[in-house]
Amino acid sequence: MKTIVETTGGGLEGLLGERVAIWCMNYIYAGVLEGVGDNDIKLSDAKVVYETGPLTDEGFQDAQQLPSDWYIRVTAIESYGVMK
Repeated sequence: MKTIVETTGGGLEGLLGERVAIWCMNYIYAGVLEGVGDNDIKLSDAKVVYETGPLTDEGFQDAQQLPSDWYIRVTAIESYGVMK
C-alpha cells in the first residue's frame, strides 16, 4: 500500500521562525529558520556544529558562529528538527 505525505504548511515551511538543527551531507547547521525556497533555506544566527555532545542536552558541545545569515541547499539536507 502506498501513502502520500502532504507537506504544505508542514515540513520545513512549518518550522519557519523556529530554532532548528539541519543535518546535511557533510555538516550540521543550527539557527533560526528564516526562509524556505525551492533550492535553498536561510538561517539567521547560524552556526556550524563540529561536535554535538549528547543529543538530549540543550545546545551543542562545539557550535561555531557563522559570520552572517547562512544559506543551505535543500538537496544537501538529510534531516532536520526543532532545537530545545
